[in-house]
Parts: sequence; C-alpha cells; structure tokens
Amino acid sequence: MNFQGRVALVTGAARGIGRTIAEKLASEGADVIIVDVASPENAAEALDAVKAYGVRAAYRCLDITDGEKVGEAVNELVKEFGKIDILVNNAGITKDKLILMMNESEFDAVLNVNLKGTFIMTKALVRHMMKNRYGRIVNMASVVGLMGNVGQANYSASKAGVIALTKTTAKEFATRGITCNAVAPGFIDTSMTAVLSEEAKKAMFDMIPMGRVGRPEDVANAVLFLAAEASAYITGEVIKVDGGLYI
Repeated sequence: MNFQGRVALVTGAARGIGRTIAEKLASEGADVIIVDVASPENAAEALDAVKAYGVRAAYRCLDITDGEKVGEAVNELVKEFGKIDILVNNAGITKDKLILMMNESEFDAVLNVNLKGTFIMTKALVRHMMKNRYGRIVNMASVVGLMGNVGQANYSASKAGVIALTKTTAKEFATRGITCNAVAPGFIDTSMTAVLSEEAKKAMFDMIPMGRVGRPEDVANAVLFLAAEASAYITGEVIKVDGGLYI
C-alpha cells in the first residue's frame, strides 16, 4: 500500500492503537496529523516516531467534543497541509461499571467522546473531502458494540452508535468519492485492557478461538487497508479484528 501524497489525521494517536496506526501510515508514505489530549510527553514521542519516516507531521492537542474548536483546527490544518485525505476516528475512553452502579455522568462522558467526538470530527473533515471528491474515513468500533459486554453499557452503546454512524456516513457521501468503514477490535493488548482484572482477562482469552490476544498492529493493518486505494469499492462495512471472538 502506497500512501505517498496522502494526508492522514488520526485521533487518539499519542499512544496505543492510535500511535501504531499513525506510524503505519507514515511508514507507507502518508503525511500524518496526530490529534490527542494525552500528556505532552506521549504526544511528543509519537510525533518523533512519525517524523522518523521522513514525512510531514503535526500534533494538535484538541478536545474532539468541542465542535467549534475542532472546526477551527481542521481549517488551519487543511491550509497547512493543503488537504486531508484520510480520517481515522480512533480516540475513545472507558468508564466501566455495572448498570446499577453507573451514574449518568459516566454514561454521558463515554458517549460524548466515543460517539459525539466521531461525529464532530467527521462533520468537520467531510466538508473538505467533498471539495476534492475523495476521502477515506475509518472509525474505531468494537466487538462489544455488536455483542454487548457486562460492565460496559456505556462503551458498548457508544460503539454500537459508531457502527450506525459509519453506515449512515457511507450512504450520505458515497457519491462524492468518500468511503466510510469501521474496524471492530476484540481483546487487544493495550493500556486500556491492561487495567482489567486477571480473572476478566482469562475469561476473555478463553473465548478467543485463535488462542491469543490481539496486537495493536493487527488493528492498524485493517485500518491501513480501509484507508488505501485497494478498498475503493468498500464502504459501510465493519471489519472485526478479534481472532474469532465474536463469530
């Protein structure tokens, strides 16, 4: 896959799966914009890792739930880079609790970042993609958005919403040369899953037919395919990267 001449924006790219996606895109020649609200240290390290591939790169500390600030930042970045061809909506948070223990603010916070943030970023960027009649949007869903999961009512709901948003976006912009697909990871070895109890990890591991947890690279490879020319006739799809966890 050759991304020479393409500009990609990846949210939540300071660490974990997002950083791996950003580095993978850069390794294939794409200029990369990192968007995150993580610590400056993580963002700086991610930016250096991307620049090491000899591509143009930038970092913006941006709250993706703030539509006005997102719009301003996107306009500035389009002027700086000339265009943005690829949007990877990867940013997300968890606040896991059983429904009876979960308060409204915990539910709202997860929906706000994971679902509303994806909507805001998409709306801000798709306007520019329409002008160029080209765009690749890849949203980060999750298998729990398809199957549900105990203790993750907010997260599951947000990811189910992302899947529905993906399909609607695909239908609305297909005639403008813009595709929109989602990747639904299963149990991936990241800092987000590292906080799970050993009991919870084992229970999840035992459900994976392939007998191993996923790696960030597994997810990044699927994202790269959906962001490439090779996937030009694929839109509105959800690709599970879960080792067979949910079949």
